[in-house]
Amino acid sequence: MSVLLLNIFLSAVALNLAAMAAGEDGFVFSGFKGANITVDGVATVTRNGLVDLTTGQETLKGHAFYPAPLRFHESSNGTAVKSFSVSFVFAIYPNYRPSQGMAFFIAKSTDFSSALPTQWFGVFNSATQGNASNHVFAVELDTVNNRDLHDIDANHVGINVNSVVSNKSTTAGFYHDDTGSFNALNLTSGERLQLWVDYEREPTRINVTMSPLGMAKPARPLVSAIYDLSTVITEDAYLGFGSSAGRDGSRHYLLGWSFSSSGGPAPAIDIRNLPRLPRLGPKPQSKVLEIVLPLATATSVLAVGVTIFLLVRRHRRYAELREDWEVEFGPHRFPYKDLYHATQGFRNKNLLGVGGFGRVYKGVLPKSKLEIAVKRVSHDSKQGMKEFIAEVVSIGRLQQRNLVHLLGYCRRKGQLFLVYDYMPNGSLDKYLYHRRQDDDNKLQPALNWAQRFKIIRGVASGLLYLHEEWEQGRGFLEQLHPGPSWQSFPSRI
Repeated sequence: MSVLLLNIFLSAVALNLAAMAAGEDGFVFSGFKGANITVDGVATVTRNGLVDLTTGQETLKGHAFYPAPLRFHESSNGTAVKSFSVSFVFAIYPNYRPSQGMAFFIAKSTDFSSALPTQWFGVFNSATQGNASNHVFAVELDTVNNRDLHDIDANHVGINVNSVVSNKSTTAGFYHDDTGSFNALNLTSGERLQLWVDYEREPTRINVTMSPLGMAKPARPLVSAIYDLSTVITEDAYLGFGSSAGRDGSRHYLLGWSFSSSGGPAPAIDIRNLPRLPRLGPKPQSKVLEIVLPLATATSVLAVGVTIFLLVRRHRRYAELREDWEVEFGPHRFPYKDLYHATQGFRNKNLLGVGGFGRVYKGVLPKSKLEIAVKRVSHDSKQGMKEFIAEVVSIGRLQQRNLVHLLGYCRRKGQLFLVYDYMPNGSLDKYLYHRRQDDDNKLQPALNWAQRFKIIRGVASGLLYLHEEWEQGRGFLEQLHPGPSWQSFPSRI
């Protein structure tokens, strides 16, 4: 704690030493934290060293003074005002309506109780307007175009003597040293600007110069006037600033200030140590957020898009067709997804055979591990849909040991699928016409006639069932699809 107090004390001492660095004939303030200045009205010194002349208060005035009077005449018996130079750094933050501006002044007193706010800058009033007894020299930074006061525009710098009406004024800006071109400056931009006021005893010339902060003082002044200030400035006079925000609630800041009456320029203000201005407008986003937030948003949108695409693609991959007759009469229906995974996507290595009706694939159901045979009806089958419906409705109701049992079916767009019990012994023609190998890889002869006769009996039994015993299925089929082409269906199987 003692170290902290020592640092605060040393900082205050350093600031006061800096203010007195110019000696008895001048001062310099690079910020006003702990500085020896006086404020009145609504003016305050902020914690970081800014002089806030108006603090956003409406129609109220504020002032900041160098606390002691300074001698401006050549000697105690002389009447001529010495040459002097003033420099200060300021910034004006506007509100939604035009700001009223501010003024630097040299006056006989610090009593401005009778001065008026708004367009009078808290320095002049209507009753004493233009009165030589005022003994006020001022430089106004006016941001309102008041026709009654003969303002030239709403952004000008004026030289004033005992009056709010300028003796001479011009639009705010500076002349470029290299090109000589005029560059306008916006007084209410919220940017830091620097202004110099120089008075030459001979030939009683007043020069006012300004520029953006950080630029060297331009050689050509912004506005000049010949006026003998010996009749205006008293022998001992006060330096200060006045402002009033009017009804707009604008802010008028003073960041640094220097003065010299030794005949030379005002001491340089250390712009590196000037206090920071408050933020104008909403708080700016960090560079990280400016980069990360759009990327995160784009990534989220992309992820949502990809997810939707995959879901739609998945839905389309496994999309199926359903009709009303299937709910009432159809056998078990398999999800296409299960058949797709059971046959490993209907790969060729799972292909059992190819016929006029379509292709048959071996599969294993994922959950039950049941081996199945899946008949995939060809798209180019002329009677594909008719035969498919007939087989689903009829064979699904057949119960005979010599007929392959239909487990279920599936429909997907133009694709038709029938699911049967898998017959591990394969096709009958392999046994009738070809020699085969047994489990020990020994070549076995073709079936003998006894075995063939047994097979023939089984086939005949199945045909008898289809032609004569299956009356329930025949009647249902006629009811579902009446007509001569369906009545003879079993005989064509």
